[in-house]
Amino acid sequence: MDSRSARKHQAIMDAATTVFLDKGYSGTSMDDIAKLAAVSKQTVYKHFADKEKLFADIVLATTDRLDTAIDLLAGIPIDADNLEENLTRLARQFLTTLTHPQVIQLRRLIIANADTFPDLGAAWYERGFERGLATLASTFQRLSDQGLLRIDDALLAANHFSGLLLWIPVNKAMFTGRSQHTEADLDRHAATGTRVFLAAYR
Repeated sequence: MDSRSARKHQAIMDAATTVFLDKGYSGTSMDDIAKLAAVSKQTVYKHFADKEKLFADIVLATTDRLDTAIDLLAGIPIDADNLEENLTRLARQFLTTLTHPQVIQLRRLIIANADTFPDLGAAWYERGFERGLATLASTFQRLSDQGLLRIDDALLAANHFSGLLLWIPVNKAMFTGRSQHTEADLDRHAATGTRVFLAAYR
């Protein structure tokens, strides 16, 4: 793909993301996407066979954006004196990534179309959140092996940690359709979630 074609491809992806999140899957047309991307509908079809393929590519492309957060999950220092501080910092970064408005919008869009595209929803979960949980579980196992945590089931512990952080802000956003949390809210969720987690597992 030459640079001009690559730019058009990205413009179509960006436009489609905006329209899908604004109008939903069924409310979006290829004409809408072409207009926003400032290309012809023929150009859109040249890059993507149909609306379903374009939607799938957009959904799966967002899992790449979670790579940074997943890398962070693997990088907790083994430091007994600063364990709570390190985990709280990690929790805050994790919350920032997973409560980003576009991530919340995309999550709602995928859930709304889960019956229509069950394989796509499963792929997004596996490549994104499930991969993050597996990485976090490996990190917790490493901390347990070093005697900093007391864990029998590292994956369950990773789910507990994530649940303590995400239950309140994500549920609010999912049901109301918008992010209502402030930076102070996320700081509090990170600190209290970490403290409760360590009360059970340290």
